[in-house]
Parts: sequence; structure tokens; C-alpha cells
Amino acid sequence: MKLYMHPISTTSRPVRLFIAENNIPTEEITVDLFAGDQYKPPYVDINPNSMVPMIEDGDLRLTESSAILKYLADKIGSPAYPKDLKARARVNEVMDWLNSNFYRDWGYNLCYPQLFPHLKRRSDEAQAATIEFGQQTAKKWLQCLNDHWIGPNRQYLCSDQITIADYFGAALVSVGEIIRCDLSAYPNVQRWLNNVKKLPNWPKVNEAFYALAESMKGQQFQAI
Repeated sequence: MKLYMHPISTTSRPVRLFIAENNIPTEEITVDLFAGDQYKPPYVDINPNSMVPMIEDGDLRLTESSAILKYLADKIGSPAYPKDLKARARVNEVMDWLNSNFYRDWGYNLCYPQLFPHLKRRSDEAQAATIEFGQQTAKKWLQCLNDHWIGPNRQYLCSDQITIADYFGAALVSVGEIIRCDLSAYPNVQRWLNNVKKLPNWPKVNEAFYALAESMKGQQFQAI
């Protein structure tokens, strides 16, 4: 199996972490996003989305981090994607919520416009309005994550056992560390994220991500 990825990619990191934690034999192929290789042959010829990650497993090519995690978990029979219908539905629900609601505002309206030039708005006014909107909506989603999805007693998003929703969600939430978001107002989120960070392969998989965060320490950001 081949995994096309970039080590700082938010959506590549949960897949790499799940593969590492479960010792799934995989050949990693780096697609240099900063050089624009995702838009060039040969990668664009096999993935017209021009995004990572993507896996090749025999005749199957699969994109979208959430779908890849589900496929890999089923492939190895991992309890991180439960077979029980209701438990699985809960995992699917949380992953859809993270992708459709949380990540949209947290990533694309707050973090990414400040981090990546191609996502910065065309005027200072538009940029400021986008970030202000991202801050307010991200706070709403963080409160929901804190109070509803996790709560005061649950260790992980769906139960007291880790699921692929935690792999996925932790990568998304940790993006805020680059712009130095303060999650102290969301203690359940902090506790949950720290639980996921205890996975043995978290430091290695996220090494490039934290190097990026370190390189941006001198920059000023609008955060939470």
C-alpha cells in the first residue's frame, strides 16, 4: 500500500498516526505541497483533487482523510472503528461534524488565512472580517466540542476508548497550536487532546508539524 502525503498536512497526520500506531505496512510518498507538486504530473494525473492524503491499495485509490481512516480500520479489523451499528454511527457522526462544521471555521476562517498566503483574503478589510468571523464561530464549535462531544467524564470523543474520530479530530484541533490558541477555557478539550497525544507515535508523526510551529513563533497571529 502507498500513502501519498505531506508530513505537515492536517489531513495527512491522522492517517499517518493510525498507520504508525497499528504497524500497517505502507510506503510513504511525499507530495511537496510547498513546491506545488500536487498540481503537477504525475500526482495530478492520479488525483485530480490535487490534495493529500491519498492511498493506493492494489487497484483502489482513495482520497479524503476520513474515508481513508475508515477503510484502514476496517482492513485491519481495528476496534477504533467499532462494528456495532450504533457505536459506528456515533463515530461517523462526530467525524462528519468535525469535517463539516468545526474544521470549516477553525481551519479556513481562522488558522489558514493567517498561515498560508494563497488562503489570505484579497484586502486587509476582508482578511480582518474573515478572522473575526472565524474566531467567533470557532469559539462556538469549541464550546460544543467541550460540553457535548466530550463532556466532563468521557476520555475520548465517542466513549472511553479511542476511535478513528479521535485521530481525525486531534489533528484538526492541534492546528490551533501554530497560531498559539489558548484552549484553557475548554478544559475537556485540553484533557481529550492530551489523551490522544499520549499515543506512542504522536511525537514522531508530528515532528514536522511542530517544527513549522516553532519556525513561526516570532509571527503575530489573531488567536483564541
